Amino acid sequence: MPALPQESLVGVIGAGTMGVGIAQVAAQAGHAVLIYDVVEGAAAKAVSKAMAALAKRLADGKLNQSTYDGIAARMTAASEIEDLTPASLFIEAVAEDMTVKRELFAKLERFARQDAILATNTSTLSVTAMAAGLARPERVVGMHFFNPATTMKLVEVIRGMASDPEVVDTVDATAQAWGKITARSRSTPGFIVNRVARPYYGEALRLLEEGVADVATLDAIMTEAGGFRMGPFALMDLIGNDINYRSTRSVFEAYGSDPRFRPSLTQQELVEAGWLGRKSGRGFYVYDGKASGPLPISEMPAEGKATPLPDGWENMQVSLGPVLLMPTDGRRAADIASRENRPVAVHDLRFGAASGRIVVALSTMGEEVRRNLIASLQATGCSVTVLRDWPGLVVMRTVAMLVNEAYAAMLQGVADGDAIDRAMRFGVNYPRGPVEWGATIGLARIVAVLDAIYADTGDPRYRVAMNLRLAARSA
Repeated sequence: MPALPQESLVGVIGAGTMGVGIAQVAAQAGHAVLIYDVVEGAAAKAVSKAMAALAKRLADGKLNQSTYDGIAARMTAASEIEDLTPASLFIEAVAEDMTVKRELFAKLERFARQDAILATNTSTLSVTAMAAGLARPERVVGMHFFNPATTMKLVEVIRGMASDPEVVDTVDATAQAWGKITARSRSTPGFIVNRVARPYYGEALRLLEEGVADVATLDAIMTEAGGFRMGPFALMDLIGNDINYRSTRSVFEAYGSDPRFRPSLTQQELVEAGWLGRKSGRGFYVYDGKASGPLPISEMPAEGKATPLPDGWENMQVSLGPVLLMPTDGRRAADIASRENRPVAVHDLRFGAASGRIVVALSTMGEEVRRNLIASLQATGCSVTVLRDWPGLVVMRTVAMLVNEAYAAMLQGVADGDAIDRAMRFGVNYPRGPVEWGATIGLARIVAVLDAIYADTGDPRYRVAMNLRLAARSA
């Protein structure tokens, strides 16, 4: 199906940050847009604020005059919701409340054109439930933008049980015509991003609670070794701990209290204390305007004898004097050392040779042997962090759980692997999609890591998705 014709009117309900951003995206693509908010004057103020921001970009030379004039002419505030009657596409961005959204769609159905599409920007609520009770539920579809809508590339296109395939196709094509990258999902809790991303936060919180490392060190490991743009704690503070915690609890409850999605008591306490992150001035970090924050734990320069590491050492077993240096397979260094009868250093997963930090766990070894090992690792030019000897370490444990969750989503028919990878790369800026990452690491290794963590912890959240185990066998 083709996208909506450019002459089609788009109606946006909700003049908050998301609503105005969506309206601006549609106006930039050439559509006339009417934006409405139930609060009197809110839509007009929001449009004025958006145009003021665009005027600044115009003044800075980041926007040309004709583009500015076109957006200004096409984006208009509506005083009554019925003013949106001619719209071909309605996009609601109102409060994330099922009752509010269902009442809104019921109202829209009374005056909207028979061929108009009713889209919801919900991030967590069921599109199927939202459409239930309408005379024509087949024209309801999810169109989930990410904040800020004007710059974030991803739009999740969500099909409810009753959604007409042609309606889904039209919304998908329209989002692409607006310059977005789309990922289609079935209407299940969390859709793609808010479900598959849960381990990124959940594993970090559990590693903190298990005393493996502090907040700053875990964030540095995930960015400097794992290649993620933001560490999990900095990201939770940016999102808002209240919002992140609520999303986790929503998915947890929707999946029948599946332990994979169990919320963190640590984050719950932060929310209860009002330490919500950047917006409250304190979360996992303190935001008081000072230039420096807590530093990650790194080894001081070692006064040992460095042995050059061979090319490709990250993916092989290397002997450094008496020490066996090897990539993690989920087992603890001490357990491997008892079988190898020699000192062992297990290093964490790294996102390519450009990673700036090496993370290791060590079995028992002499001080001189330890100094020589650290000196050898530091000779690569990387910072070195030594962690507690813990199953799966940090990056590998997190990535393995992301891969597992992606496969679980595929098993349940939520989305295909390509859509999941697009969603995670462009919705939350992961360096690789989890399906691609699993193939790069090796599915057998992912399964081995999860099995080893499960063997040590007995925690059912580390159970391997059936299709992942089967794929690993046939890889």
